[in-house]
Amino acid sequence: MQNPVPHIIHNNIFWVSPARTLYWEEQKTLIVADLHLGKTGHFRKSGIGIPQSLYKADLQRLMAQIYLYKVDRLLIVGDFTHSKFTKELDLFIKWRNDFSLLHIDLVKGNHDILTNSWYQEANINLHEWELLIDGFLFRHEDKRLKHKEDKPVKYTFSGHLHPGFTIKGKGKQSLRFPCFYFANEHCVLPAFSKFTGSFKVKPEKGETVYAITDTELMKIG
Repeated sequence: MQNPVPHIIHNNIFWVSPARTLYWEEQKTLIVADLHLGKTGHFRKSGIGIPQSLYKADLQRLMAQIYLYKVDRLLIVGDFTHSKFTKELDLFIKWRNDFSLLHIDLVKGNHDILTNSWYQEANINLHEWELLIDGFLFRHEDKRLKHKEDKPVKYTFSGHLHPGFTIKGKGKQSLRFPCFYFANEHCVLPAFSKFTGSFKVKPEKGETVYAITDTELMKIG
């Protein structure tokens, strides 16, 4: 897998990884969005044979990133879980016990509907709407125009959209890849889970996209 690449925002270094994570060097924080844990279990409940190996692979990839950066904090920008409780979430509790000293913050997304007691059991710090750290704002959905700011904000990170970038070849050939989308004032993070769809983004002048293959990043803009 390609090594992470640095992206500088207001003199802070954010390491962009093809593993769909963002590492904030100054805060020793790993940032992810849209894990949708338990989604494969919901499909199996409906009689659709999605293998649990997809879910286990996501947890293994997350574990590898935590070890790589030796992080102090894991920051999840919404949709940590997919819906109601499934037995797959018991596997996360076992995973969590292996990282009992890791500080985990969750800015709740529209899919995060489990009871607060479950998050407490998992030792996860909940933030109902947003989290502001040293001027950097984290929200699941970026609704800056619908919400009056009362705090100084340097830059905003969000998830929810599952951004994707389409690369066109000769003729009518095209491929869409998940991506990091860095605009001038905000970044939309890719879905960490590989079991998700994507929403096409079109970067404008001055904006940057990092399209993600299985092992590499492609910088556009």
